[in-house]
Amino acid sequence: MVAFIFFLALCQTGMAASVSPRSLTPHKSKSRISESQQARRRMRRLARSRAVTPQTGSLHRRHRYYERFSTSSFAPDVTDGDVTAGEDPIVRDAAIDALGGMNGTVVAIEPTSGRVLAMVNQKLALSSGAQPCSTIKLSVALAALNEGLITKETEVRLGGRYHMNLTMALAHSNNAYFEALGRQLGFEKVSYYAHQYGLGELAGYSIPGEQLGIYPNEEIPSKLGGVGKMCSFGEGVSVTPLQLGALVSAIANGGTLYYLQHPTAPEEIANFQPVVKRRLDIAPLIPEISDGMQGAVQFGTARRLRANFNEEEVLGKTGTCSHAGTRFGWFASYAKTDVGHIVVVVFLEGGRPTFGPKAAEIAGRMYRNLYDHNFFIAKPTLPADTATVKQPGTPQ
Repeated sequence: MVAFIFFLALCQTGMAASVSPRSLTPHKSKSRISESQQARRRMRRLARSRAVTPQTGSLHRRHRYYERFSTSSFAPDVTDGDVTAGEDPIVRDAAIDALGGMNGTVVAIEPTSGRVLAMVNQKLALSSGAQPCSTIKLSVALAALNEGLITKETEVRLGGRYHMNLTMALAHSNNAYFEALGRQLGFEKVSYYAHQYGLGELAGYSIPGEQLGIYPNEEIPSKLGGVGKMCSFGEGVSVTPLQLGALVSAIANGGTLYYLQHPTAPEEIANFQPVVKRRLDIAPLIPEISDGMQGAVQFGTARRLRANFNEEEVLGKTGTCSHAGTRFGWFASYAKTDVGHIVVVVFLEGGRPTFGPKAAEIAGRMYRNLYDHNFFIAKPTLPADTATVKQPGTPQ
């Protein structure tokens, strides 16, 4: 009996051992495998090590092109040789301090008369100029608005589903937007308006040493980008600080393009008379571009200005480009205050530290200096609207 009971116990034990729990609960495969945190870290380390291994990571390397510059961004004694007897001493001191040791020029203009209040580094300011970079967009924007091609709200298609309006294109200096405008306008219209706005002709009235700049008589070759590149960052064009200052002055004053005059003695200040080159039909267009110029300072390419000055409204346009080993940085602007406007153009030459936002930063320091010296509190004496009108070609 004992042996029989022991035999039955062995049989039951064997049967139980032969039953697999997997036959009762089938395994379900998972579509995602979640590694442990340690495993993920190890995989990332392996990926990084492979990326820098020449044999296995050559396809993952990034090749960066670094442009080489031969011009220094800094220069001592840039004011040597400047004629200053007829300049505003407060404005001149503010400009010199703001420029610091940078290789550049600062030109300050009273837009209601065309008087040059200060011109620091006159040798550079009166030179043959340089590629205007993205500051050319102001001329192109006015041309497109004048032709009824756009308003500030018109969305221009830039590829795929990407669109942009004039305000954002000016604020962020979008090249594709202005290339599209240039191609739609065509070279003849772009050139016509550029000359109307003073490009390709002397901006000054009897300013010794001033040079002309260049605006081509025909569109640049298509291999260089054609009219699109001319309109996006001024390829093939050379603009002087005085020409750009005269255009921004016309925007600031509502459409009068003055000849710029640079007094060189106290008696010239006492006998100063504004001279009008021509009246531009841009008054209705100025509100259309103002939002973009203001946006550049508030949140766009010129926002560095606000690090130094935020008390008054400033509108402007930056420009950055390079040619033959020299980098250019532009910022053309005006302060719009209750007691009048002042135009400030900063132009820099150099290497990698030179670019449009740096020029805007310098302008911000200048506006700060003017503000701290109560320049925007004492109201200037505005000239009466009896300015002499001179046509281009009139002897100066």
